[in-house]
Amino acid sequence: MRQIRRVRAGLVSKAASVMFTLEQIHDLHSRLGSARTLPEYVLALKGLGVKRYDSYLADGHSEYFGEGGHRVVSPPVHEVLPVAETGEGEAFLQHLRRHERRETTYLEMSRGLAQSGIEKWTVDTGRMTMTFQDKAGKEMLVEQIK
Repeated sequence: MRQIRRVRAGLVSKAASVMFTLEQIHDLHSRLGSARTLPEYVLALKGLGVKRYDSYLADGHSEYFGEGGHRVVSPPVHEVLPVAETGEGEAFLQHLRRHERRETTYLEMSRGLAQSGIEKWTVDTGRMTMTFQDKAGKEMLVEQIK
């Protein structure tokens, strides 16, 4: 019986040591990276082992976090945008809602959110939430991903 326990313990430790890569994330993003498929994208990231990720408005790079301190950082995706020092709640919501209505491109939305003082958004794959924060770390909005 001890041998069986050792084998099972070995399987568990091997499974826990599997780490996601930037290539895997890019593959998922190319297939599911849109507002329409956000829930499927987040669930697929969770399946890879991503616990949460932060996307920064300044240059569009993201940081993905997993078990045991595993972290993967994507390169910037657009020019550097200045982020206002303080969050402006009403302006932020207007820019976000315009994008949800498909009135703006991703870059236009990013520019508007940065001008409204949003530094980043964080997606929690366990809670299925997206949280928008200003530079001071103040939560400007927490949305449930459905």
